[in-house]
Amino acid sequence: MNKIYKITMLSVLLASCGLRKQNTMVIQEQGSFAIGGTKIFEPGNFDLNNALKPQGQTFHGDHAYAFYQIPVKARKYPLVFLHGAGQSKKTWETTPDGREGFQNIFLRRSFGVYLLDQPRRGEAGKSTVAATITPNPDEQFWFTQFRIGNYPDYFPNVQFPKDSPALEQFFRQMTPNTGGFDGNMVSDAVAQLFDKIGEGILITHSQGGGPGWFTAIKNDKVKAIVAYEPYSGFLFPKDELPQPIKSTGLFGELKGQEIPLSDFNKLTKIPIAIYYGDNIAKEPTKVWNKDHWRSGLEMAKIWAATINKHGGDARVVHLPEIGINGNTHFPFSDLNNVVIADLMSKWLQEKGLDK
Repeated sequence: MNKIYKITMLSVLLASCGLRKQNTMVIQEQGSFAIGGTKIFEPGNFDLNNALKPQGQTFHGDHAYAFYQIPVKARKYPLVFLHGAGQSKKTWETTPDGREGFQNIFLRRSFGVYLLDQPRRGEAGKSTVAATITPNPDEQFWFTQFRIGNYPDYFPNVQFPKDSPALEQFFRQMTPNTGGFDGNMVSDAVAQLFDKIGEGILITHSQGGGPGWFTAIKNDKVKAIVAYEPYSGFLFPKDELPQPIKSTGLFGELKGQEIPLSDFNKLTKIPIAIYYGDNIAKEPTKVWNKDHWRSGLEMAKIWAATINKHGGDARVVHLPEIGINGNTHFPFSDLNNVVIADLMSKWLQEKGLDK
């Protein structure tokens, strides 16, 4: 595993400017593994002559899958990336229009990078529960829900490429659950990952936000969390749960979750940064996608204030308020993702986490 691999990043096809040559990147170690999960055993004895019968056989499932790369002279803390709903580790890889995603951007900045597929998703699709995957056409909903625009119209200032090949790639990176979503199962697996790799920084997106908070509660090797547009899963101490936030979003009102103060206090021991993009309503509106994310942003601000009231260090950054406009629900793969990466790098430096 100590052999040094020299990986030359070949030119990538950009929609607007043809081929672009990338610099050489040197990777010291790379690999993949499963982490967490459960095992089922069917009672009885395995019969070699009836090998298709389940008796005496096992079934391993509900684990997460991790792909990792460690650059030469890596920084102390690696970055662990957890995707959101309907996504996989592809979220962090090459962008829909062929640019480098956060995987390569932060490898070039000398961070070790771990990309996760949560249990029952992507390359961790071996589920211990049955599921039916139905090919329901819904991509125009997701176009709208993820604030690329109000289909078929793009938002005028959107930082998503407006060419059909990029949109085709975006739709094709979505992937289904192969079993019901279980946030506790996800956080168990991610916590076990930190036991395996040691201290690091957790980066979450959307649905991954809730399991991200629980991972930090379960494992103090999580030294910081950066969360991109978390929606559900905001945790509050007992007797401090805020009122649900009403919304015309298609998933209704947004509620927090109550946990013991002793668990909540663990979240006050690490720095936390939360980022939200553009085209989010400032006031309640019937434009359901903008209102859905309004409730998420409002809950995030309440949550961060509660963390800070208890002595923590949480920050919510609404990108348009600092002059960064047009970002979708996927700011880390938008056209300005290098600007978004620079914000994260600056925050890590401010917190002394980029040594």
